[in-house]
Amino acid sequence: MSDTSIRTSAEEQTRERLQEETESEQTSERECPECGGRLDADTEHGETVCSECGLVVEEDEIDHGPEWRAFNPSEKDEKSRVGAPTTNMMHDKGLSTNIGWQNKDAYGNSLSSNQRQKMQRLRTWNERFRTRDSKERNLKQALGEIDRMASALGLPKTVRETASVIYRRALEENLLPGRSIEGVATSALYAAARQANTPRSLDEMTAVSRVEKMELTRTYRYVVRELNLEIKPADPESYLPRFVSDLGLSDDTERRARELIESARDQGILSGKSPVGLAAAAVYAAALLTNEKVTQSEVSGVASISEVTIRNRYKELLEAVDAPA
Repeated sequence: MSDTSIRTSAEEQTRERLQEETESEQTSERECPECGGRLDADTEHGETVCSECGLVVEEDEIDHGPEWRAFNPSEKDEKSRVGAPTTNMMHDKGLSTNIGWQNKDAYGNSLSSNQRQKMQRLRTWNERFRTRDSKERNLKQALGEIDRMASALGLPKTVRETASVIYRRALEENLLPGRSIEGVATSALYAAARQANTPRSLDEMTAVSRVEKMELTRTYRYVVRELNLEIKPADPESYLPRFVSDLGLSDDTERRARELIESARDQGILSGKSPVGLAAAAVYAAALLTNEKVTQSEVSGVASISEVTIRNRYKELLEAVDAPA
């Protein structure tokens, strides 16, 4: 017999012996030391208990599983936590480290002057490392503008996410040369609000933006055309809940305003008219029909349009339903 065959047979014998020892150890670990019965894991109480005599072999075990329940794979993926969620509202999608602005330690105690200076230097260098080039600085500034304007307009998080995606697309397709960062950011937010059926008027956007109305409309048309965004014309009904809520009116008034707009739509009065003006006039007319007190000046302030527009649209809506003025 050759040396190779002798070596192979010895390795096989050693492997078999190790396997038998491992199996015997596992068997002994799963047997009760008192009666030799089978051990069961009680995950609810964190114990290992003998199924025959009830002896508690181990207690206070660590549960390495999640503290939530999932009933299908999609729920498991949604609930699993492996760090902070990514978001398009930050230029690095939230993957970098953020240093808080509070000069306090983990226990809420104020930092000393030397520690405050050190933390300020760390914040400065952290900000420098987070923006590596001009493109990232551009994106950071624009997303900050989108977040600021969305907060001022009371827009939800979903609209901010959509606006961030639209701006990223505009940046990737090189649509910014010759246009201001603020203009493209405002246009992206305006388009996102329209897509989410939570529109804001151009006057409202201009009030919180740093660009003029003319530049906003021109940039908005350019972004929508170049990115092939599908945006439906704004419906007057989408403005009603916000106007009614800001004026403190009842649900009956909102329901009546919807009926007025539907009647006007059936007669073809809505075409070619501003949806904001129609919504404001419908709210004013519905408030009068439901005996709620509201003035044209109050509606004008909420809708950011003139009282003349409200009076003109108000008369047209009432004529559409043959209601007395």
